[in-house]
Amino acid sequence: MNFSNAMCCTLLSGVVCLPAMAANGTNFNPDISLIIDGRFSAFENGSDYELPGFMLGGEAGRGKRGLAIGHNELAMSANIDDRFFGKFTSAVADHEGETVVELEEAYIETLGLGYGLTVKAGRFLSALGYLNSQHGHVWDFTDAPLVYQGLFGNQLIDDGLQISWLAPVDGYFKLGAEVGRGERFPAGGAANDGMGSRALFAKLGGDIGVSQSWQLGIAQWRASVEGRAAGAHSHGGVATEIPSYFGDSVVNTIDFVWKWAPGGNSAYRSIKLQAEYLQREEDGRVDMLGSDPPESSSYQGRQSGWYMQLVYQFIPRWRVAVRYDQLLADNSGSDAAVLSEAGLDDEGVLPQRSTVMLDYSRSEYSRLRLQYAVDNSYEDADRIIFLQYIMSLGAHGAHQY
Repeated sequence: MNFSNAMCCTLLSGVVCLPAMAANGTNFNPDISLIIDGRFSAFENGSDYELPGFMLGGEAGRGKRGLAIGHNELAMSANIDDRFFGKFTSAVADHEGETVVELEEAYIETLGLGYGLTVKAGRFLSALGYLNSQHGHVWDFTDAPLVYQGLFGNQLIDDGLQISWLAPVDGYFKLGAEVGRGERFPAGGAANDGMGSRALFAKLGGDIGVSQSWQLGIAQWRASVEGRAAGAHSHGGVATEIPSYFGDSVVNTIDFVWKWAPGGNSAYRSIKLQAEYLQREEDGRVDMLGSDPPESSSYQGRQSGWYMQLVYQFIPRWRVAVRYDQLLADNSGSDAAVLSEAGLDDEGVLPQRSTVMLDYSRSEYSRLRLQYAVDNSYEDADRIIFLQYIMSLGAHGAHQY
């Protein structure tokens, strides 16, 4: 291996040296970035996190009280040659007292395929909705909207194939389709010989003069679910039961974004209005794994949620934002007790939350944030405070509109 062209990058206080990589006989250096996310959390409610009417999974929740690391990412990306681009992202976070390293992205994407076509293959963030395809460190708030936590366990990620087409028209018009393995939450079981999920999406947008722009998106995601496990339930510390869903799942989304900046220059002042509505329908059954005797119920679910947020940069480097979330669940089945144990009883609660945020960005590589939320998403109202820092070491690619 030739180390004469080694690339050295400083991460934290150490030095990591990586050999140059070869593609078709030519050397290239991949972009490497490290996102460091740390936070302090304070909240009043000490009970287990829940969203009545929703089976929670993935990374849904408030996180830990006190000081903790957040969602840290190490990413590498580069053009492989003149026809392919590749990206690899690993996430490092704490879960139940243990540091967990997870493969978040590993995909290739075509370059210059022609006719506006692009093909992506591997593990990637779905294009469903607006926020889902963005990494958490570029979100305008510390946590995901309630509807993303309730439906996706924060974000929808899958192994699969995506094909998109960018129309050769004035403005912006994009169509796409995805086929996924369907093994990760909120799917499960990798049905249909490992092609258990699929999605269609469309996005269009344009400019209004030189100071305004907008984007509208619609999408649908479908999955054949063979065992979507949610949080465990214990009875007196004796037995643990895990709710598991089997059946069909369909999610429909609509999202809208409007941006304003004087003369198109957002360095000094800007406004962004963002909103999404997601609705899911399911038909199948819920089993309580580990129950004795076995417990099961038919299940017909209709769940929806929306959020709206406004972000205002009032002077350079400083932003203030507000967000409002709301959920609605209308679930039914043959055994109300089983649905209640699975978290599918809405308990007469209309989950909702109001959040305000203030952040300061010294540069595009550093951000400090203060966030306060009044959370009425379950029976006992909560007050949640986040203090967060997000730091980027190394190059990081541009993010979507």
